[in-house]
Amino acid sequence: MKELQNKKEGIRQSIFWSLVTLSIPTILEQMLSTLLQYVDTAMVGRLGENATASVSVTTTVTWLISSVPAALSIAALSLIAQAVGSGDKEKIKRVASQVLLLAAICGLVLGGVSMALSSYIPVWMGADVSIQKQASTYFFIISVPMVFRSCSSILGASIRATKDAKTPMVINLCANFLNVGLNYVLIYTLALGVNGAAIASAISYGLAGICMFAAFRKKELLHFAWKDCRWDRPIAEECVRISIPVLGTNVASCFGYVVFASLVTGMGNTIFAAHSIAVTAETIFYIPGYGLRMATSTLVGISLGEGNRKKFEQVCRLSVALTIGMMILSGVVLYFAAYPLMCLFTPSEQAARIGSEMLRLVAFSEPFFGLMVVMEGIFYGLGRPKYAFYVETISMWGVRILLTYVCVRIWHLGLREVWYCMIADNVCKAVLLAAPFLSGGYRKKLFPEKK
Repeated sequence: MKELQNKKEGIRQSIFWSLVTLSIPTILEQMLSTLLQYVDTAMVGRLGENATASVSVTTTVTWLISSVPAALSIAALSLIAQAVGSGDKEKIKRVASQVLLLAAICGLVLGGVSMALSSYIPVWMGADVSIQKQASTYFFIISVPMVFRSCSSILGASIRATKDAKTPMVINLCANFLNVGLNYVLIYTLALGVNGAAIASAISYGLAGICMFAAFRKKELLHFAWKDCRWDRPIAEECVRISIPVLGTNVASCFGYVVFASLVTGMGNTIFAAHSIAVTAETIFYIPGYGLRMATSTLVGISLGEGNRKKFEQVCRLSVALTIGMMILSGVVLYFAAYPLMCLFTPSEQAARIGSEMLRLVAFSEPFFGLMVVMEGIFYGLGRPKYAFYVETISMWGVRILLTYVCVRIWHLGLREVWYCMIADNVCKAVLLAAPFLSGGYRKKLFPEKK
């Protein structure tokens, strides 16, 4: 009996350390990338309001475009992790060859469409006539290396599925540091302005894509002969089956954020500035949850491939406990650092004060946000993202947007009530995503154990 307990404890510790070692590189990568993006934004900001507007006016479109390779990344991670778990090396290579083809096709199509529409997008986004040409040029330049951007995202996820999170971290961090260095040279030294920022981004995207491709090909598990790189319809269809609901989730979320922000704009410049800056400042506190989501998806996929339901349930329990614990800590830090953090982003005393009040409110909901994120990771690892799509769409539009509309346009309430609506949305998503897993029957249905 004692030997069995020791064995169980050993398995639990092994899963715990796997979650930690897989998530830490991703968390560090995203934290440093976010900080470098802050620096990148500040460097462009020094060029003036028109420069900032030229870069930011197409941001929403960039998010939408990036959501396509992001969705394929989830499919790649899920299928490769499952194949790794089952020990089917032939299947791993088949999936890897298909993932590379899809990454190339995705990048070429998105890049071609983006460049073709670059002159129209700023107009459609309502950009001022004075910045339309500059915004168009910026968007065109960053769209040129789209195939490299696609490969960086999708192939990076494939490498992580083999339980190697360090390689993508190193590649992406190097690309981000290069971007900041090139920004300084091209924006200021060569006086290329916004075009310099775009060229710096394009070069760093290209380098990241090339390095990720090299790492992908070097990985023994993922390496396949070029003669075997051909269209595999069953696997391609499986990739599309998983990625379409993930894409739907990203699109529903992205448009939701746009509408949500538009409902706040009428409250005045100070309030809107406080809101926007607080949302940006809060971003870095989400990162532990997203880092653990990637690790959870990988281990869930591997457990599914092994057909080991007990391991799957342990992964779920430990990942949820670890994520909630980290997000509680994150919430405590956010609560006490709210005002100093706001002061870093704005010189306005009033905006900093209002924004810090909102951040202290949302700090209490960080554990729910963590639960929401890790539950999404479990569904993604299982290759069953449809339910997450339904939850995201219903909660974003039925809770956050609808309640915010009522509070702002009908009851004429303030920013505090708007953030209550945002918190309600996060809590609702967490509860809805976690609810199915409370049923043992549901878990068995998802996960028939191998005999």
